[in-house]
Formats: sequence, structure tokens, C-alpha cells
Amino acid sequence: MTTAVLRPHAEDEYAAELAALATADDRPRPSSWRLSPQAVVTYLLGGVTADGTEISAKYVGPRRLMEVAVATLATDRALLLLGVPGTAKTWVSEHLAAAISGDSTLLVQGTAGTSEESIRYGWNYARLIAEGPSEQAIVESPVLRAMRDGKIARLEELTRIPADVQDTLITILSEKTLPVPELNTETQARPGFNMIATANNRDKGVNELSSALRRRFNTVVLPLPDSADAEVEIVSRRVAQLGRSLELPAEAAALSEIRRVVTVFRELRSGRTEDGRTAVKTPSGTLSTAEAISVLTGGLALAAHFGDGVLRPHDVAAGILGAVVKDPVADRAIWVEYLETVVRERDGWADFYRAGQEIAGR
Repeated sequence: MTTAVLRPHAEDEYAAELAALATADDRPRPSSWRLSPQAVVTYLLGGVTADGTEISAKYVGPRRLMEVAVATLATDRALLLLGVPGTAKTWVSEHLAAAISGDSTLLVQGTAGTSEESIRYGWNYARLIAEGPSEQAIVESPVLRAMRDGKIARLEELTRIPADVQDTLITILSEKTLPVPELNTETQARPGFNMIATANNRDKGVNELSSALRRRFNTVVLPLPDSADAEVEIVSRRVAQLGRSLELPAEAAALSEIRRVVTVFRELRSGRTEDGRTAVKTPSGTLSTAEAISVLTGGLALAAHFGDGVLRPHDVAAGILGAVVKDPVADRAIWVEYLETVVRERDGWADFYRAGQEIAGR
């Protein structure tokens, strides 16, 4: 009996696409890779295989960025995906690992409390006390398993990890070796091993990478969508996917409502209205594409469970307020000013203006 899960791993959710690509893939593959570099890019950006299988786009953005990312992983340099929050760094990392290794689960989540053991290895202390140091007493980290199996390891939020722990990676990435001095042994990486790390470029100064470690990475900066249409496409696709996975009994979000949310986020993010005529103040939040997706998904849940199943302006207004107002004083004033100077005067936005006023307590 198969147990449903809320969010399948990429290699499971898109298994049919990966299998179709592998069957049709006749290009050279680096050692231990499931697909050729060209097929990995097709998996990420979408396309059609020779047998007519449609490959859905996982990333909407410049093709060259994905080509550089995939080519990097075929070399001896690790890949660092850098960008502001919500630019799909984790999403791209997961799908790259799924397409290359067939396994996106070898993940270390970086935090201020991440220890060397999380990256290297730990010990089963019951066995260590009873038997002394041995291979059986080692608790392997995801990185160690990736080295042993020739797969891609993933490291989230690299700059959140303390600097002395970050430097644990230097030997692993340069020598492709992880020494185990307690046993006087080492684990050498098998072909296919590499690492994808992500970092938020707004975290500059938190725990900046040393020059020695930075040299071990090739950095690819993932930008925010460069056009409203591209951002609407990304948001529409992800909201539809999340709505299905959450089994929300609501109609699909109307394109007009998605475009409205995206427009609000882009204008507040850039400090100028779409037509370029009016300057607006920028709040302290990031107002990322990921937050727009969350606002619309939350709105669908409200429409499904407390409305008539149709997404309307008052279903998304509260979510937008929560995304915009991080500072309860300064950001609230910015939001109210935006409502009065931009939203109030915009044709077809009267319902949204009233919903925004109500939620803001005006």
C-alpha cells in the first residue's frame, strides 16, 4: 500500500518525465549521471522528447544560467546558487540533484547551529562507548553518503553556517576526500559526487565565505523574474500545483487575480508603478515570487473553506498585508499610502481597494 505524502521528492513526482528523458537521451553522460547535461537542462526548462512526452518547465528564466549551472556540476567545482529570497534557489537545487543523481534527499540545512558533524560525520555514542571507534559506530552525514555513492549533495543557506564549520568543506571540495582521523582512514569521493549550495545575497556579512572556500564554488546568481509575464507564469504554475497537492476544493486562481498580486509585489519591490509614472515607497520585506505564491495559495484556502470557492480580492488582501507589513509602523504607512495613491485610482481595482482598506483597519 502506497502512502500519500504532502510533497513528494522531485525524483518521485517527476519520475515519468525523468524516465522518458533517460530513454531518449543518446548524448554523452558524465560518470554516474542519470542524464546528459543537455537532457538535464531540458528537464529544468521544459520541452518534448522524441517519443512525444511533454516535459514541464521547472524553472522560468535565462537558459544560459541553467547551462552554466549544469556544466559546473560536470567539473570538479561545486555550484553556489545565489539570489534574494524567493528566486527558486532551493527549487533549482532539488531538481538538479533529482535529474543528475536520481536523489535529491542528501541535504544539509544550514543554520547558526549547524555543526561539523552535520557536514562530516557523527557517532552512535552507545556503540562508541561499548565498542570504541569503528566504522559501524559512525553516523554518516548526507555529504559523506553523497561522496560514497557518487551523488550530488545539497547544502542550504551556506552563509548561515558559522565560518569555522564552513571551512570543513574545503578539504572535501578540493581533495574530494573526507578524513576520519579516529580510525586512521578516509572516504574518497566516487565519480559523480559534487555539491550544490544556496545562499541569500541579502545575508551578506552574516557568515561570509572565506576566499579559500569561495574559490571552490562557481557562483550562479538567480535573478528575480525580469518581466511581469514571466512572474505571472511562475506563480500560476506553482499555485496550481500546490492547489492540487493540498486538495483545495476551489476553482483555479483566475489569471486576473494572479496578475493583480504580482503587479502589487513588483511595484512595491521596484518603487515605481508599472507605467513608470508614479514613484512608491518600498517596504522592508523582500516581496519575492515565493511570497506571492503563498499569498495566492492562502487565498485559495480562504475561498475554498470560508467563501464560495472562487478567489476574490478580499481572499488575498490579508495575505498581501502580511507580506508587505514586516515593520508594523513604517510598512503599514507605506501600504496605506500605496492603497490611496495607486490602488484607489486604478480602473477595475475598486473591490481590491475596499478589501485592502478593510484589512488595514482604515
